Amino acid sequence: MNARELAKGIVYAVVQLTGLALLIWFLIQVKTLLIYMLIAGIVSLIGRPINQFLVQRLKMRTILATSFTLVFLMGILVSIISLFVPLLIQQGENLALLNVNELKLNIETLVNEIGLYFNLDNRFWEDQLAVDNLFKNVNLGLLPELLNQTLELLGGFTIGLFSVIFILFFFLKDNFLQERIILAMVNDKIIDRVEKSIDKTKGLLSRYFLGLLLQISILLIIYSIVLGVFQVENAFIIAFLCALLNIIPYLGPIVGGILMLLLTMSSFIGADFSSVILPKTTYVMMGFIIGQLIDNFFSQPFIFSNSVKSHPLEIFIVILASGTLLGPIGMIIAIPLYTTIKVIAQEFLADNKIVKSLTKNF
Repeated sequence: MNARELAKGIVYAVVQLTGLALLIWFLIQVKTLLIYMLIAGIVSLIGRPINQFLVQRLKMRTILATSFTLVFLMGILVSIISLFVPLLIQQGENLALLNVNELKLNIETLVNEIGLYFNLDNRFWEDQLAVDNLFKNVNLGLLPELLNQTLELLGGFTIGLFSVIFILFFFLKDNFLQERIILAMVNDKIIDRVEKSIDKTKGLLSRYFLGLLLQISILLIIYSIVLGVFQVENAFIIAFLCALLNIIPYLGPIVGGILMLLLTMSSFIGADFSSVILPKTTYVMMGFIIGQLIDNFFSQPFIFSNSVKSHPLEIFIVILASGTLLGPIGMIIAIPLYTTIKVIAQEFLADNKIVKSLTKNF
């Protein structure tokens, strides 16, 4: 190799690295747009079966079917948000009329009753629940700043929502739009393989997200019945929150159980602990456990076996690994991401022994 060829190679490498650096910088700068597109892509997978049903079975025009699907999905979102409005208004009124001394007395009474029933020493908690200790770190001067941050968050959410809706409309209208975006960035030699991977991934993830909605709906029904039977305030909203937390594998049900326990006990503050609070809370938690057993032994196996087609142990390891690396967000995206990787690996590394073993059910 002469000096000219060496210099040419160095220049070419520098140009490539510079281009890669500029691409990474550009992606970082437009990360918000990428997040919007990712959210729209996921929601489009949920709305895809509805849109296809309207077009193929009911023979609707594409624009009309897309508009109807979008309105349906927006209706679900508005319905979910509207559930929390009465609760927020009620809590705001309660805060405006809050009697600090009465609140302290109710909390102390509950702690004392728990201690007496279980023969616990509550001196530490009694000291912590003193009014001075309970509110000594509250800085009322931060309220204006908190309000400004809340308004900024609300404004950002509104912009993001409309951006996602706009992108989602075109993703639903043109089923191949996402595919064309991806294919425009790959080498012509592997276009056929990439197309097969995209089609299979879209099908698997659509079934997975629809199955996830079914899983949450089953838990919502069970929790609502349990909380309603024992007359817990805001039963449906509490049930929805606890069911929604189940999206986070393993960690979500624990948080949901603690939330249901605390909200159930707080619903009966002032009542007798041994005859009212403890029995009702115990029965509610038994219902929660029954719901989790149904979810773990029936709902989840059905979803995994019919959508992502992965062994439960395989899913368990992937979720734990993702949670260790990325926290709760990693646990949420673990299964869709792992399924996508498996589809790509099957298409491009079909002869690999490990890939064959992991994708034998595909």
